[in-house]
Amino acid sequence: MFALMCVSGPVEEENPEFWRAQGAKALQAALNRKLNTNVAKNIMLFLGDGMGITTITAARILKGQMHNQSGEETVMTMDTFPHAGLLKTYSVDFQIPDSSSTATAYLCGVKTNLNTVGVNAAARNGICKTQKGNEVSSILKWAKDAGKSVGIVTTTRVQHATPATTYAHSASRKWYSDADMPASAKKEGCTDIASQLLNNTDIDVIIGGGRKYMTPKGTWDPEYPRDLASSGKRQDGRHLISEWQKMKVGKVARYVWNRTDFDAVDPDTTDYLMALFEPGDLRFDLERDPTMDPSITETTEKAIRILSKNPKGFFLLVEGGRIDQGHHASRASMALHETVAFDNAVAKGLELTNEEETLTLVTADHSHAFTFNGYPFRGQSILGKSPLYGKDMLPYTTLMYGNGPGYKVVDNKRPDIRQVDTKSKDYVQLSAVPLDTETHGGEDVAVLARGPMAHLFHGVQEQSYLAHAMAYAGCVGRDLRHCESRPQHTNTKRILITTTDDDRNSAPSQVSYISLVTALLAAMLH
Repeated sequence: MFALMCVSGPVEEENPEFWRAQGAKALQAALNRKLNTNVAKNIMLFLGDGMGITTITAARILKGQMHNQSGEETVMTMDTFPHAGLLKTYSVDFQIPDSSSTATAYLCGVKTNLNTVGVNAAARNGICKTQKGNEVSSILKWAKDAGKSVGIVTTTRVQHATPATTYAHSASRKWYSDADMPASAKKEGCTDIASQLLNNTDIDVIIGGGRKYMTPKGTWDPEYPRDLASSGKRQDGRHLISEWQKMKVGKVARYVWNRTDFDAVDPDTTDYLMALFEPGDLRFDLERDPTMDPSITETTEKAIRILSKNPKGFFLLVEGGRIDQGHHASRASMALHETVAFDNAVAKGLELTNEEETLTLVTADHSHAFTFNGYPFRGQSILGKSPLYGKDMLPYTTLMYGNGPGYKVVDNKRPDIRQVDTKSKDYVQLSAVPLDTETHGGEDVAVLARGPMAHLFHGVQEQSYLAHAMAYAGCVGRDLRHCESRPQHTNTKRILITTTDDDRNSAPSQVSYISLVTALLAAMLH
């Protein structure tokens, strides 16, 4: 049954010439596009955790509706990237992956098992002794080894699966601090992820949350001194923040935990920055206190300004990590607003860099059990209800989940949501199967690319392909062929003159004049 409404699209869209002109413009833009075969001085990887294609579509509509538009025709920043492909996300042991196995794929170029970080598939989840000898390094390390500056920006704790994979090797993604490790793992010589943040790779910029994993047990948190859950967790007595500061003697290294100190950091004079704004993950953007915590756009800008001082370039991972957590809670509004904030950070990244020398990618690690359904009318709120009622004569939301905490069937009846504000940030979408937390999805995710060698990101690839293609474009890691064939870009036409064996045996002044003139004429005619 449809709820009765009188709807129509924009008047200009009723004219077929509107669509023909739009198509012709897009076609000409594609025909005019030239491949950028430069070596990527900089690489920016924007990773939307849990940002499947359904999330991108729904966030696009929300972004437009936030600006009083219909929404469907909105163009997000990531939509403007000229090259696109699909990535297969399965892990070695599961059809549907987690964030650590996928991060190991796209950052290290090697697929692995669920819940493991920076190790190959010979390592087993939670078994320390299988970790040794099976470590794999990430493109962040390859870039650092090549002399570039490197950084991570996330809206989660910096020890979380995605950022951790840039620097850590762990048989368990859950070993945030030593307090999270079993005694057997410590005895066998494994170390926690937070300690590896200091010891494995010299990272120039570290921005996110996770203070409590860096300080001794019982250490009061500076922002929440009365909250025991926010206090330090470490059992080894180490104060990793203080250790980090001591390691940077002779450099301008800043540690900050609040907005005021963050704003005071001068990128032009700062060599290292560690900014940890929360004991754990950062707050959702809709709940963020802007007087205490900067946005992901602002943290991205600060990171780029610090890293871009290096004449050899930089590698930067920016993670919209709480997209995923919004979905796990089945709070679609939270997940989509996080995606919009993430897209704004992408825009800032493009604004601060040069496309000719900066490879920029936008992708996801995995999707979610998230659906967009029900024949909603054009321009209807993406967070609203479908005009199509169920057989039980009750409405349902346009966005729903296949499983999760939103299962609300009581006595074989769904709740009546006609008077419920489904646009609220706290609304939990209905789901088909009851779970405490919604699960990931297993379909392919998109990769969008622009800049040097962006055309390499095409077709349907294994997710592990991403690291290899990024490294090739930037001439870091094992495959340096692109450096060896680096094109020379000038504003003048290049002329290639070949010589015969006789020419090479002659003095330079005796090279055939006729051959030279012929080459010049051929160049002018082309």
